[in-house]
Amino acid sequence: MSEVKQENLSQTASYGTSHNDLNDTLLMEPSDIKMYPTEDTPVPEGQPVKRKKGPAPKMLGNEVCSVCGDKASGFHYNVLSCEGCKGFFRRSVIKGAQYTCKNSGRCEMDMYMRRKCQQCRLRKCREAGMLEQCVLSEEQIRLKKMKKQEEGTARTSAVATPGPAPEMPPLAPEQQEMIEKLVAMQKQCNKSSFLERPKVTPWPQSQDPLNREVRQQRFAHFTELAIMSVQEIVDFAKQLPGFLELTREDQIALLKTSTIEIMLLETSRRYNPAIESITFLKDFSYNKEDFAKAGLQFEFINPIFEFSKGMNDLHLDEAEYALLIAINIFSADRPNVQDHELVERLQQPYVDALHSYIRIKRPNDHLMFPRMLMKLVSLRTLSSVHSEQVFALRLQDKKLPPLLSEIWDVHE
Repeated sequence: MSEVKQENLSQTASYGTSHNDLNDTLLMEPSDIKMYPTEDTPVPEGQPVKRKKGPAPKMLGNEVCSVCGDKASGFHYNVLSCEGCKGFFRRSVIKGAQYTCKNSGRCEMDMYMRRKCQQCRLRKCREAGMLEQCVLSEEQIRLKKMKKQEEGTARTSAVATPGPAPEMPPLAPEQQEMIEKLVAMQKQCNKSSFLERPKVTPWPQSQDPLNREVRQQRFAHFTELAIMSVQEIVDFAKQLPGFLELTREDQIALLKTSTIEIMLLETSRRYNPAIESITFLKDFSYNKEDFAKAGLQFEFINPIFEFSKGMNDLHLDEAEYALLIAINIFSADRPNVQDHELVERLQQPYVDALHSYIRIKRPNDHLMFPRMLMKLVSLRTLSSVHSEQVFALRLQDKKLPPLLSEIWDVHE
């Protein structure tokens, strides 16, 4: 057992240099990384009960808000509530707001106190059953509008008189150059990780589910692969034009919230539908059972594989994946981002390039562009499931390496 722990410590140490290089390059200090607390803390009084899917019950006119007791306007975010509490919960979730109670979190919530104590109001929203995953962020709203517009265009095209598809103009030279650079950058980052492969703790051959040493080795193996993936993402982001123009705080905010989503995008690229497995570093292939043996829960594993299968069905190429990752990194609606206008301006060329690229590559598939952007919305939901998985690992007393703890806001 001591030998396994020593091996794992040595493996973590082998990645320590890269972690320090990351802090030096982005000017990150440990105090800078831990900017805001994790959102995976459980509801104090048990999990909220989800309302059954389907149309909301008919309002009688005398219903009251489950949060403050004011007149309810309908079911919002899974709970019967008023317009005030609906808007408050939405703003709090989108901004990632953190409130402080002067009464140690013991305020009784009513129509008067809702204006006095925001922390207790937010706590009461969650206790009543409001779900953060039901709140659409500004980015998600924008993507849905784009999808609706594209679908309208597609329907108009379908009604029009059939004929030969119009010849699409080629990519602008600057777009072509940008796409080629993105693909080359990504290949270089992947190559660097491949060269680090010998440092990863070997996957144990023993199948004994009760052997603690074997379980520890599997967990170390997966976490070290995750560290390599994080380093790939950071190296890629630093090379994106404009990323280093952002303030240190905005660089950190964008990386901390986009990293897990990009990891899931990269995972979907490596999905093999023939054997229902995911392959890392060309040689390491894992099915659902392997993920479970490493300590992950099927509540997290199943959505990963479903998302990967859905992405595989789109048959995206390297350029489309690289553009999606760049778009994901420059998402201005991330918590704690300060210069939203600059982030949006940096993102727009990648959105335009992806749109042009798809129209040229798939001229007859008018829905591919919104379909791809909606995959970014799906990643937001998967990200919240990941937060629950990280919390479950803490309950199992599984310690994450420092870099992953900082990126995912795990506070021991």
